[in-house]
Amino acid sequence: MPIYEYRCKKCGKQFEAFQGITEPDLKTCKFCKGKVQKMMSLSSFTLKGTGWYATDYAGKKPGSAKTAKKEETSADSASTTSDAPSVTGSKEE
Repeated sequence: MPIYEYRCKKCGKQFEAFQGITEPDLKTCKFCKGKVQKMMSLSSFTLKGTGWYATDYAGKKPGSAKTAKKEETSADSASTTSDAPSVTGSKEE
């Protein structure tokens, strides 16, 4: 069940209520019976593990230093073999 936060307009106290999604909002304060206003609160939902933007994709740019290093290493090893085609991307005719 979701936890909703309310603030009383009369006494100013804040409180939480466990309510189902389909239940109507509370109308009165449980302390003074004044009118209450539903508050917007932060979620505690976090994404953990691999495969999420926050862990695997955030801040990574195409053509990063690691990618460039791998390409250089591949090109160096290919150039040492005489029969191996060039990996640099230039087309020889």
